[in-house]
Amino acid sequence: MAEDAARPGPLAGLLVADFSRVLAGPYCTMLLADLGADVIKVESPGGDDTRGWVPPTRDGVATYYLAINRNKRSVALDLKDAGGRAAAAELARRADIMVQNFKPGGLARYGLDYDAVRAANPGIIYASITGFGTTGGAHLPGYDLMAQAVSGLMSLTGEADGPPQRAGISVIDVMTGLHTAIAILAALHHRSATGEGQHVEATLLGSALSGMVNQTAAYVAGGVVPFRMGNSHPSLTPYEPLPTADGELIVTAGNDRQFRRLCEVIGAPQLADDPRFATTGDRTAHRSQLRPLLVERLAERPSAEWFDLLIAAGVPCGPINTVDAGVEFARDIGLRPVATAGDPGVPTVRHPVDFSATPPSYPLPPPALDQHGDEIRAWLAAPPGPPPWRAGGDGRTSP
Repeated sequence: MAEDAARPGPLAGLLVADFSRVLAGPYCTMLLADLGADVIKVESPGGDDTRGWVPPTRDGVATYYLAINRNKRSVALDLKDAGGRAAAAELARRADIMVQNFKPGGLARYGLDYDAVRAANPGIIYASITGFGTTGGAHLPGYDLMAQAVSGLMSLTGEADGPPQRAGISVIDVMTGLHTAIAILAALHHRSATGEGQHVEATLLGSALSGMVNQTAAYVAGGVVPFRMGNSHPSLTPYEPLPTADGELIVTAGNDRQFRRLCEVIGAPQLADDPRFATTGDRTAHRSQLRPLLVERLAERPSAEWFDLLIAAGVPCGPINTVDAGVEFARDIGLRPVATAGDPGVPTVRHPVDFSATPPSYPLPPPALDQHGDEIRAWLAAPPGPPPWRAGGDGRTSP
C-alpha cells in the first residue's frame, strides 16, 4: 500500500491494479506509473489487443503497445480459472487503485466488480471506463471511432462540402484516459482526508462532449448546431492555414492586438482600421472578404520567413509539420520529447508535464506478456507485504 514507497515520484508507493486494455485505460495508468506508482498490468493469456496492432513495429513489438505501457509489470491471469481469479482478487485487495475497462458488468462474474472489491478493500479507488455508461448505453461497445461518430465530433471534422472525418488520432480515448487520471487523483485526495475510497466512472461519450468544449456549448448554451468548416474556426478569423510563397502557414490572430500586428508585418496596416475587420466578431462575419487580402500579402514570402517575422512581432503562427518534423521541432526548442524507458531501453514520448521537485522517471520498458508473472504470482500467494521489487526505499526497481 501507499506507505511502502520506493520509486521516486509524487505517486511513489501507490499500487495500481491495471485490468484495462487497448488505449484509454493503459494511457491513464502509464501516466500514473511515470509519476512513481507501481502498476501491475493484468492481461489475459492472449495479451493486450494492442500487442498485435501492426504495423509499425520495433523489434517485432507493435509501437502502438509500446506507446502506452512503459513503467508497468505484466502478469497473465486467466480469470476463467479459479487460481487466476484468486490471484486477481488478492491483487485488488492489496491495491490502492484499480482501473478496468471491461464491458459494464463484465467483471462481476469473476468477483471483481466494485462492490466485491470494496468489501475486501474499503479504501480502494476503483476506476471504470466504458464507452457509453452503465444504464441505457451499457450494451454499446466502447470504441473511440464510435464515440467520435455518436458525439458529433466527426460532423465537425473535414471540409464543409466534404464527408465527416475521424480525427487523426483516437483523441477521445486519450481524453478519457486523462479524465480518468484526474478523477483518480481527486479520489486519492479525498481518501487522504477521510480514509474513504470510492468508485469513479468515466465514459468515452462523456469525455467527448466535455472535450468538444465550445462546440457542445454552442448547442447546449446557445441553441446553435455547429458544422464542419475545414480548417476555419467558428469564432476566430484568421485562425487557419494560409498559403504563402512556398506552402502553407498556420496563422492565428486571437485578439484585435494580434490582428493589428499581423497587418503591420505583412505590410497592410490599413486592414486593422477597416471597419469590416475591426473586432474579432467583425472579422469572422467578413472572413470571405478578409482571407484573400491576407493571402495576397502572404504570397510575397516563403513560410519560414513569415514564421520568423510574425513570431518576432508576437503573432502566433507555425508550419504544418509531419510527425517526424514535430518531434524534431520539440527537440530544437529544448522540450526533450523522447525519453528512454529502461536500460537498455525503448524510446518513448516523454511524460507531458515537468515537476520541479518530483519529476517523472522511466525505469521500465513496456513489458513482454507475463514478463513479471512468476514474481507477481509468488508475491500474491505469500502473506501481505511490500512488492518484492521495492528495495528499502532507495528508489531502485528490478527489471
